[in-house]
Order: sequence, then structure tokens, then C-alpha cells
Amino acid sequence: MVVYGDVPWIGAILINVALVAYLALFVVVFALVMARLTTTNGPRALLAAPAVWVATELGRTYLLTGFPWVLLGYSQATVLPVAQLASVFGVFGVSALVATVSATLAFAAVATTGLPGAVPRMSQAGRPFVPLAASLTLVAMIAIWGGLRVRSATLLSGGEAIRVGLLQGNVAESDRWEGEKAAAVFQRYLDMTGQAVARGARFVVWPESATPYPFGEDLRATERIRVEARTLKVPLLIGSDQIVHGAGDSKYYNSAVLIRPDGAAGGVYRKIHLVPFGEYVPARHVFFFMSRIVQAVSDFSAGDSFDLLPVDGHRVSTAICYEIVYPNLVRQFTVAGSELLTTITNDSWFGPTSAPYQHFAQASMRAIENGRFLVRAANTGISGIVDPYGHVLARTGLFEPAVVVGDARFLRDATLYSRTGDVFAYACTALTALLLVSAMRSGRIRRI
Repeated sequence: MVVYGDVPWIGAILINVALVAYLALFVVVFALVMARLTTTNGPRALLAAPAVWVATELGRTYLLTGFPWVLLGYSQATVLPVAQLASVFGVFGVSALVATVSATLAFAAVATTGLPGAVPRMSQAGRPFVPLAASLTLVAMIAIWGGLRVRSATLLSGGEAIRVGLLQGNVAESDRWEGEKAAAVFQRYLDMTGQAVARGARFVVWPESATPYPFGEDLRATERIRVEARTLKVPLLIGSDQIVHGAGDSKYYNSAVLIRPDGAAGGVYRKIHLVPFGEYVPARHVFFFMSRIVQAVSDFSAGDSFDLLPVDGHRVSTAICYEIVYPNLVRQFTVAGSELLTTITNDSWFGPTSAPYQHFAQASMRAIENGRFLVRAANTGISGIVDPYGHVLARTGLFEPAVVVGDARFLRDATLYSRTGDVFAYACTALTALLLVSAMRSGRIRRI
């Protein structure tokens, strides 16, 4: 916020404190609910922890615009046999599984140590370990099923193959807007496009906001992109800002534009879920001191439809930047008919931290949930291709220019998760509410 948003240090600190407090709120809610349940029902209430935890994760996904970054289930993103559970219940189901093992282990520990409120050890010999044994058995069964699902690889032989090119320009933020540097950046992406096609790519994806000029505003730059598509005879997916001029006011969008092989615009997707304090300022009257970041980063408008883009007779979706961490948002694309998931991002803001790796892992989970190949183009990395089972088929390092060319497939089969959505997470929320109401009533009766 200080480096890229021109926000004073004190303002940036206050914003980050607010974000930390927001995320901590859900842990606090979890702790308060569990405290109430265990006070009323004893240690056995620990077994409700998975449902309560998932309920707080669902709240973190939607409350106050939501920020479901690194949910518990993502810890299994590379443990593919276990991660296959996401194709049934989404990442929330994987979170519940991880929490179940922890909860049953905690129950066994508390119930066998004679802590206040614990069940007597002698009268319950062996029983405290029954839930733990059951949870470990459940994990084993899911891992076996998931391993068989991965091994069957039925999705890898379906649909139509497409060779995809992903561009990672490794462009510094300042270079995109400075005169001659901006022109050089634009030329770099044109050259990289040619390299991808020379290596067999039939569909080329540029990262988020790759063009230094809003698409359609600089006629010369726009025409060069059209000529590139016509010359190479491939569709191009271009990450670009877009300005829609109105009678009284203009609107700015963070967009992905599909250029067809004939050079015509095939469609545009406008980012629906904007980044607070990065692309717009929520509750402006509260964060009045944030006006400078709006001027520096721009005040974007949100798109309002899950537009799909045509590629070789198929329909493709694009999630821009951190939209990919919203499970149901990406699922909506699949429900609308997307046969290939693409995501474009600019993670240069994160620097050399763990965040780009976390972002990529979360994107990988969307492939498993929806039974789709996912291709990702990131300005500074990580760019890559993920198959419907979560295998990373290709990936780049951070802060290095790269052209990735690899195979994906257009798929149409629906997973259970893509058909039912977050039903499991909502069921956990309903169960949590029922348990809490029951505990509160029991407490009142005891006082009477």
C-alpha cells in the first residue's frame, strides 16, 4: 500500500490492523462457540469442532466482501488422494476432514487426562480413542478412494485437446506506465506470443493488466494486437484495463478480452469481485484517509455477469487475480458452461513471500473441485497448468520471464461439487446454529 498505493505509513498500518482484526474475528467466533458447547456438553462437544470451523470459513468467504485466503483445506492441495474430496464437497469438505482429525485427537487427549469436565478414565476405558480411530479410518478410506480416482484418470482422455501458451513477462509495476518502458513491455508480450505459437500453442494467455494501455483506448496498440492474432491465426486472451464511456460518467474495469484468430473481439469478461483497497475503497466515509490509494491505483467498477469466452468452438472462463480463491465464484463459470478454467493475475505486489505459492495452490484446488483443466498466467509467477486431479503439469519460478507451452483439454463432465455447490458448508453452518441454540437453552434450564 505504501509502495504501490501511495498511502502514508500510518494509513497502511491502520488498514493492515483492520485486516488482521477482520480475519481474527472468525477465530474468535470459533473459540466462543466451542467454549459454549464444551461448557454445556463437556469434552464430547469437541467433536462438533469441524462443523463449527467450516461455518466460520464460510463466513470468511462472504462477510464484508469476504477474504477466504488459505482455508484449512488448502493444506492438502498437494496431497492429491485426500484433495479429491474437493470434487465432492469443495475445499470446505477438505477443511472439515483436517479439522476432524484434530478434534478427535483433542478429544482423546482431554478425555484421558482427567482434566476438569473430562469423562472418567476408568469408566470409559478405550472409548476416548474410538472417535480418533474412526477419523483415521475415514481419512484412509478417502485416501484410497482418491488414489483410485487419480489413477483412473478418466478425465484426461475426454474432451478435445488444446495446446496452450502462457506468458510471464516479469514486468515491474513502474515499467508498465512509463513512456518508452511501456512500449517495450508491450513489444515484449507481442514477441513472447510469437514464441509460444512457434512452440505449437493454439491459444495464448497474457497475464492480468498486461497491456500498458486500456484496451480500445490506444488505437495503434489495439490494432497491433489484432494484427498479431490474424498473423498467427490463434485466439489471444489479453488481460487489460477497460474504459466504458458513458453519457455522464466513464467506468473503469479490470478485464480479460478475447481476440479471435481473425483479429475481432470475441468477448470480454469484467472482474466481478474486486480487491478492497486495491481496486476500490469500501465504506469511503470510514476510510476517508484512503483517497490517495484510489487516485494511485484507480477506482474500478465491478462486472456483473459470468461471461464465457469462445475458443475454437468451446467456452472458456477467466478468473482475474484473487477471484480464483472464491470457490463458488469459479463454480458459477462451470455451471454456465465453461470447459476450461483460466486465471490471470499480477502477483508482483506480493514480492518474494509465500503468498504467490499460496495463490497458486488455491487455484489448483479449483481444478479438482470443478473437474477442469486450469491454466494460469501470472506477470511475475507462478504461471502453470493444472489437470482436473490437481497434478501440476507445468509451472514457472518467481520473478523470471517465461513462456509456458503445454497441453490442456476442454471438458464438460460435472463433478458433484460443481452440481451441488457449497451445500456441505451450509449444512455445517446450520448444524452449528442448532448446537449453539441447544446449548443456550440447556444453560437457561440449568440456571432455573
